[in-house]
Amino acid sequence: MQMTMAGKTVLVTGANRGLGTALVDELLRRGAKRVYAASRSGAVASGERVVDVMLDVTDAAQIQRAVGQVESLDILVNNAGVSVADDLSDRSAFEHHLAVNLYGTLDVTRAFLPALTRSHGTVVNIISLSALAAAPVLPAYSVSKAASLSLTQSFRAQLRGRGVSVYAVLPGPIDTEMVRGLEIPKTSPEDVARATLDGVEQGEEEIFPDPMSQSLADGWHGGVAKEFERQNAALVPANPVAA
Repeated sequence: MQMTMAGKTVLVTGANRGLGTALVDELLRRGAKRVYAASRSGAVASGERVVDVMLDVTDAAQIQRAVGQVESLDILVNNAGVSVADDLSDRSAFEHHLAVNLYGTLDVTRAFLPALTRSHGTVVNIISLSALAAAPVLPAYSVSKAASLSLTQSFRAQLRGRGVSVYAVLPGPIDTEMVRGLEIPKTSPEDVARATLDGVEQGEEEIFPDPMSQSLADGWHGGVAKEFERQNAALVPANPVAA
């Protein structure tokens, strides 16, 4: 199933820097009718098609205020995330990553589900290749992203009956502040944003938007894990998730 960003209303979390900013710019370039640019500061961009939204994805009250601010919604991009190095010695590192990368995605998606159901909309979750194989220098981050991928697969199966599509974006390292200190090949956020939206428009359930991730794409799409996901999805009843 193919779609276009032209004329769509989109909310992007974590839109104040890096990939979030690049996604906002690319959505505008592709003709999005309105882009809600959400961040903890609530000050991202200006322009007649951009609306700034103050949104800390770990704050239930701010999530509800954002729901009231967004009049209608076609596409939700869960991009807000955190990545801090740890060594498995501090449980609080896991709690911090899970609060943003897992529960933030869960809570924001559930909050906007009524609007997305009305529009037969789309959820795009920015995850990471470390969801497939842990980056040992970022164990808490890797665990949170693996959990986020599992959440994405569950949402995909449960929301299909409501006409809501769910995509997982699995990039390798992106040249942003989050990994600037790591001496590894990185892809520009602009290139990742373009490839991400290409994948959504082309209906790719898992999107591998950079050279490192693309090397794994064929193995994933034709692999046993993807086939097992399809088998498990068949267990879901017609209308399971309550808003």
